[in-house]
Amino acid sequence: MARVIEGYVAVLKFLMVLCLAIMLVLVFGNVVLRYGYNSGITVSEELTRLLFVWMTFMGAVVALHRNGHLGMDSLVAALPRAGRLACFVVSHLLMIYATGLLLSGSWEQTLINLDVASPATGLSMGIFYGSGVLFGVLGSVILLTNLVRAVTGRMSDAQLIMVTESEESAETAHTPR
Repeated sequence: MARVIEGYVAVLKFLMVLCLAIMLVLVFGNVVLRYGYNSGITVSEELTRLLFVWMTFMGAVVALHRNGHLGMDSLVAALPRAGRLACFVVSHLLMIYATGLLLSGSWEQTLINLDVASPATGLSMGIFYGSGVLFGVLGSVILLTNLVRAVTGRMSDAQLIMVTESEESAETAHTPR
């Protein structure tokens, strides 16, 4: 299962780069056309917004996989293994519940908006809300996999601490001394 997750995280990272490249071309091209030729790309703003939303949700999945979200772990780090495991299980159950709510709401909005066309591109607005469905499904897989690994004892004490307190401490923790 870990290889499958690594594979789709690699695909998501590639898709994020592709979204960013397309956004760059659309926005830069639109600016050049507006100032240089008094015209523009009509669908540029709408496509850029759509790509940005998808890129954000894909990035959230990648960050979830890498435990890249910021948090405060000083209390959990001071606990013994049983306490860390309990905190890990409770936090993952809460995150699975929240992800389930997001998935349910995104799915309903996707279905509601499938027949609604966006103003500039004419694409279905269901595509916009489908990004939440993507995160809900992929995020749930990651969270459930981590939960199963923790409950079955396949995680070390250090892996039970799932967050980084700050970007600075993450950088200093990886800097050789």
